[in-house]
Amino acid sequence: MAVTLSARRAAHPSPRAVALSGGLHPAGVFFLLAGAFLPIMDFFITNVALPSIDASLHASASELELIIAGYGVAYAALLVLGGRLGDRFGRHRIFLGALVGFIVASAVCGFAPTVGVLIAARIVQGATAALLVPQVLATFHHTLEHERKARALALYGATSGIAAVVGQLVGGLLVSADIAGASWRPIFLVNVPIGLVVLVVAARIVPNTRSDHPVGVDLPGTVLFAATLTAVLVPLTEGHSLGWPWWTWAMIGLAVLLGIATAVVERRAEQRGQIPLLPPSLLKLPSMSRGLVMVFAFSIGFGAFMFVFALTVQDGLHEDALHGGLAILPMALLFFLGSLFAPKAISRFGRAALSVGAVIQLAGLASLVAVVVDRWPHVRLWDMAVPLALAGAGQSMLFAGLFRSVLADVPTHLGGVGSGVLITLQQSGLALGVATLGTLYIARAEHNTPHAFATVEYVQLVIIALLAVGAAALPRFTRAAADAPVIDA
Repeated sequence: MAVTLSARRAAHPSPRAVALSGGLHPAGVFFLLAGAFLPIMDFFITNVALPSIDASLHASASELELIIAGYGVAYAALLVLGGRLGDRFGRHRIFLGALVGFIVASAVCGFAPTVGVLIAARIVQGATAALLVPQVLATFHHTLEHERKARALALYGATSGIAAVVGQLVGGLLVSADIAGASWRPIFLVNVPIGLVVLVVAARIVPNTRSDHPVGVDLPGTVLFAATLTAVLVPLTEGHSLGWPWWTWAMIGLAVLLGIATAVVERRAEQRGQIPLLPPSLLKLPSMSRGLVMVFAFSIGFGAFMFVFALTVQDGLHEDALHGGLAILPMALLFFLGSLFAPKAISRFGRAALSVGAVIQLAGLASLVAVVVDRWPHVRLWDMAVPLALAGAGQSMLFAGLFRSVLADVPTHLGGVGSGVLITLQQSGLALGVATLGTLYIARAEHNTPHAFATVEYVQLVIIALLAVGAAALPRFTRAAADAPVIDA
């Protein structure tokens, strides 16, 4: 009996035993994804709570946008640095430390007495999220191989989308529940107990990995890149509500100069034999150069959609936060179901699966625009269910496929850097979508809400159509190529 038990344990080692041997148990994959889920969800969970935050803290339109964009800017600006720190000091250590910081910042957000404190805490939330999330992809890249790695990367992409959609659903439920009269505050406080569970479990079952060839922190590149993002997103977020004062235009001009300076500094650093924050040679890899453009474009449209849809339902159709969250439920359900099948479909059909997903999403969004414009203001939430379900099903395929393709030919020792670049472009796109298309919506919604919604969606429809065609330029990752992706030159 003892021999049999020992043999069984050897055949099925515990998550702790796998971690101690340097491997990653499926349970470890789950808890790493849970750790990534919270920061991604928090970018979107505030969308349905904005009216309640406005009523409680008397925030201006620009301050409401900063609650979202401030988080996004800090998140995007420090993501590559987060990957770099994990490579050097250990991904397990950085993941756990950043998770503690995220939990504390979430608690401060939940108890914020003023909108200024809330915005500041959101920026800290974004900064700690930037240190946390890259460790997930880098750990997958370092500990998993072949089909397990491909599946984990696809699940990360699915988790990103599910977190975004579920964020608005959960936000609506929590705000409407008005727990202990706390109104919007539980949308941040819910991170505390969930985060603590992930912290305790991940500390035991996630292996401690780091790069065999760690690189130094590129301080000039980090500062210039963060300054560029800030100079772009702040005026785009604040410009409309403030009447576009001179300093907003000056910051946009400064952003161009900072962007050029960043490119020059990074290129010269690599020529000196260093590995800069954004390595030009890494960005030239086929999977990175092609996939990142598609991830960035997709994220612009997706971030804008989630923002304007929440405002259209609550401010335009005058639904409460509960119904604002429930309105997105069909998209959430089909996204979840689609995510279960996406990895196998992508392994079997490759890039064609992404194109089909884009077409399905295109059909769903076009139908949604038709429903909103034709039936306004008598649009029932049920009327939008089928279009949203189609959009969710199509998105699940795109999310999974894009994240799988971008890291296809990134060297293992640069996994942290590559993961940071990927999520940086994703988060920058989300923040830019809110700052640009979200601002466009707010400006037009003052006069005609359905046409404001349609205008933003027309832009997203163009983006999705381009992705449907552009998927042919991505790496091949059918089942036959899963172990060694073939990159089209």
